[in-house]
Amino acid sequence: MSKDRFGPFLLVAILVTGVVGLSDLVQAQSLPADVAARIDQLLVAESNNTAQGIPVPVVDDETFLRRVFMDLVGEPPTTEDVIAFSLDGTVEKRSSLVRQLLADVSYGRNWARYWRDVIMYRRSDERALLSVRALESYLTDAFNNNTSWDKLTTEFITARGNIRENGKTALIMAQLGRPEETVAEVSRIFLGIQIQCAQCHDHPTDRWTREQFHELVAFFPRVAVRPKRDDGMLNFEVVASDSPIENRSRSTNNRYRGTPEHRMPDLENPEARGEIMKPVFFLTGDEVPVGSLDADRRSQLADWITDSTNPWFARAFVNRIWAELVGEGFYDPVDDLGPGRKCSSPKTLDYLAAAFRERGHDIKWLFATILSTDAYQRASRRRRNVEELPFQANCAQPLRADQLYSSLQTVLEIPESNATSGRQRSSRFSPRNAFNSIFGFDPSIRREDVAGTIPQALMMMNSPRINQYATAENGRMLGRLLREVTDDRQAITELYLRVLSRQPTDKEVNSCLKYRRDLRDRGEAFEDILWALINSAEFLHRK
Repeated sequence: MSKDRFGPFLLVAILVTGVVGLSDLVQAQSLPADVAARIDQLLVAESNNTAQGIPVPVVDDETFLRRVFMDLVGEPPTTEDVIAFSLDGTVEKRSSLVRQLLADVSYGRNWARYWRDVIMYRRSDERALLSVRALESYLTDAFNNNTSWDKLTTEFITARGNIRENGKTALIMAQLGRPEETVAEVSRIFLGIQIQCAQCHDHPTDRWTREQFHELVAFFPRVAVRPKRDDGMLNFEVVASDSPIENRSRSTNNRYRGTPEHRMPDLENPEARGEIMKPVFFLTGDEVPVGSLDADRRSQLADWITDSTNPWFARAFVNRIWAELVGEGFYDPVDDLGPGRKCSSPKTLDYLAAAFRERGHDIKWLFATILSTDAYQRASRRRRNVEELPFQANCAQPLRADQLYSSLQTVLEIPESNATSGRQRSSRFSPRNAFNSIFGFDPSIRREDVAGTIPQALMMMNSPRINQYATAENGRMLGRLLREVTDDRQAITELYLRVLSRQPTDKEVNSCLKYRRDLRDRGEAFEDILWALINSAEFLHRK
């Protein structure tokens, strides 16, 4: 991240070409702020404006600054950023900040890591991690170039090629090319529908049947993941075969070769070959003929999934991003929408999803719009009880592993290190990935289900890499700060600005000064203060 963010603001075109109103809304040319205002109006209307539905006020500039930095670029602002933002007296400074961060290269990297976790946390085999580097690189470029969500989706569904070189293959590789697992993830991630529950029987809580699940699987039978060797390194490639010969071995769970058609297993006679299923899209009943080429099947499925007449595609993405930014989705969990699920504010979601579709599934536009709402900018509160109204406050979010590691890097000035050899290989042995293995969690689960663990506490206390940089020695951030700032009160303020992106309260300053006097050794006292700050709930969360 560049420290010169508050020079002349980069110009980012976030003009809106128009939104599809629902039956009572007029199509209009709108900026994100205009759509955001309408969203806030709809949320108020859907809360019935009751006394218990009075929302909390918007946050101050310091809280907003750290929140938007963590959400968009995955790391906290620098001290220079905090000071510059506080001195900016313009009315539009918050929207200007959002535009600039959306143009920062770290925006793409942060959200690439988020979607990497969405795809990889439910992988069926550890070998899928060989595709992570290519996946992150592909997504980083796509988000920074503002590739539309429908195009990204199509590229994941139709991907072929070398998994170390083509990040689009990662979704299929994550399930080792197995059709049943692949379509379950396609439906969950891109539609928010958990159709895999209908694999062995009709869905217990939704209308989907077992036949519909296996008709969806029939779009992917010719796909496989084939092992190969590149310069002695294990590698895989996603392939597709249109050969009419059905010779897949049933003695292994590996899928190195596809089959001409998908057969639904006979539950009463597992040894039977099963009925050949026609590829049919379960939401519309649209179908392609048995015998169709793999490319025709998958491209047609991608077209139907991303079609503007399919409401679930835009809803699933909008719901997920809204939940990540506001702290609570319209549907919870974020990947289980379905026609039988309860939506917290259906009119608001429909309006925003329609606007997102009309904008051509423009991802940066959606971020700019949500971040302009009062719903996003309100102060954080605890997660609401079931009987309380939704979206009256933002919800504090535990930092994802990458956000936390990047925050430690920024605060302690830890250099990035991948610890890999000259040959291209997985970066799973890097310090960042070692950190992710302890602090990582599936971003699709409810945030209240993310709990701190003893290994996490031990890593924060005992990590050689953290302890190496959290000292007052020469050459370290804290050592330099203490040499440059000889006044303890001012040094405490500087430390709070660096770690928590805010000024300390009088009580905090006095507590730190007392500790400093009691301990006498200045360096040791400030090391303890720094350690306390980076282990605080405020640092470990985005509030």
